[in-house]
Amino acid sequence: MKRIGMIGIGMMGHGIASNILKHGYPLAVLEHPGNQPLDQLKAGGATSFTRAADLAAQSDVVILVLTGSPQVEAVLTGEGGVLEGLRPGSLVIDCSTAIPSSTVKMAQAVQAAGSRFIDTPMTRTPKEAAEGRLNLLVGGDAALLEECRPLLSCFAENITHVGAVGAGHGMKLLHNYVSLGFVALLSEAAACAQRSGVAPDAFVDVLAKGGGGGAALERVRPYLLARDTSGLRFSIANACKDLGYYNAMASDAGAQQGIAEAVLGTLKEALDQAGSQALVPELTSILAGEAAKG
Repeated sequence: MKRIGMIGIGMMGHGIASNILKHGYPLAVLEHPGNQPLDQLKAGGATSFTRAADLAAQSDVVILVLTGSPQVEAVLTGEGGVLEGLRPGSLVIDCSTAIPSSTVKMAQAVQAAGSRFIDTPMTRTPKEAAEGRLNLLVGGDAALLEECRPLLSCFAENITHVGAVGAGHGMKLLHNYVSLGFVALLSEAAACAQRSGVAPDAFVDVLAKGGGGGAALERVRPYLLARDTSGLRFSIANACKDLGYYNAMASDAGAQQGIAEAVLGTLKEALDQAGSQALVPELTSILAGEAAKG
């Protein structure tokens, strides 16, 4: 079987790596302070490297699960990076969240080294990552997607080809803008309801039965009713990053972005008030002028 190298064993990456091992693929991971504990993966047969170039030299496929474009660019093109060790004919699969224009440049760099590239950003949560039930949005050659579909199916339930290289990352930013935008709107409305004396259970019940129902409400419902953040374990800091990336993409495309800029402004103000550990469901408390209670 193809030898898999993974860089980025965070909350999402750990679940992906576990499922790759379960399906019998030889797996190597990059040691990094930002990783989740590697003990379980190593017990399952994973090996580790301290340099990305060394990992790439021993891998047929390199999977990246990183925070954003700066990290992807550094891991690929920096000193001791993947491109130094990447073998001709190998494949880079980028599951990170990134700006499409950067993705296209990185794909060109990989291709210039004689290798191949697809972007496959994810939706859903670490829970689905651990269960092997992620959604993947794939940008790249359709035939290449079919070649690596068996590997992707180890950790994904739904795999959607959305276009050429960079289109996957573009679709991820569109998805996150819409979903986070809905949550921001709901949070602002819930904060107004709180300050206006509307009971949280009435607020949620009426919206759920009408035009406010949907995935966004269900994700923040536990916080609105019981200050439980488990419905959406996503930080406001990451939301700011993703909305910043979306605005960069919209600017590159010459698209309207007035609403997106307003959502980003709201998130940035909340981040300044509550700090980097605050979670998106806590936005209601922050906007209501109280300390978050997650």
